[in-house]
Amino acid sequence: SAFALICTRVVSEVALYLFGLTFFVCAFACAVSALEQDDPDFAGIPTSALQLYKISLGMFSGTHYDMLMDYPALMTAIFVYVVTTVIFMLNLLIAQLNCSYQATYQDMVGFARLNRGKIVTETMPSVSKKRWERFSGALRLDERVEFGEGDIGLSGGIQVWEPASANITTVDMIRRFGGSTSPAAQFPEEDTGGDDEEDRFDRMEKLIEKAMKRMTSSSKGGKKGNAGGSSMGQSSSDQAGGESGSAHESGNE
Repeated sequence: SAFALICTRVVSEVALYLFGLTFFVCAFACAVSALEQDDPDFAGIPTSALQLYKISLGMFSGTHYDMLMDYPALMTAIFVYVVTTVIFMLNLLIAQLNCSYQATYQDMVGFARLNRGKIVTETMPSVSKKRWERFSGALRLDERVEFGEGDIGLSGGIQVWEPASANITTVDMIRRFGGSTSPAAQFPEEDTGGDDEEDRFDRMEKLIEKAMKRMTSSSKGGKKGNAGGSSMGQSSSDQAGGESGSAHESGNE
């Protein structure tokens, strides 16, 4: 059904291209027939239109192209026709087919499912009641479906297995609460204190980053303090040595 939908959408673009090609063939056939030329291949509008169709389809032989060299005006008209139809219009057809396919592909799956649903609804009256009950019983729609191993979910569905890497989820989107599952029981309120689990992790990360910055800054400050203390101690010892030396010299005098 999807292939048939694409074909119906694309055929309209091809029909539009053929209509444009026919218009150009008729226009150039009339123009070529009005030229002063004695080429038998382009004698009259019907014959000229037939030869132009052959040129578009690549069926015009090389010997006929050599005959066109004797008529410059006819050769110019055929050159303009080839540029218009074979180069411009053919590339325009390719662009139209591409855009039509992209527009159809977005709705292709939806149209295919609608068509399949139409076939199912048309076939249902011909199915017997016994056969339908056997089919619906084989689906086991009354049994609960597991979201995961040991995680029992709701009934009325069909479980479909898929690879774990197909849809990766880092956060569990199902909220679970302990207690009774009775419909008459009041739904429990979330007591998070205004903080979600993600917010708590973000705050922990920020605290760790601040602690690391403080540790690095304190270690750098300690190294600078030790270096300053050693340099000051060395300068004071030098000054003391200089003073003792001067006192010794004065005593000798």
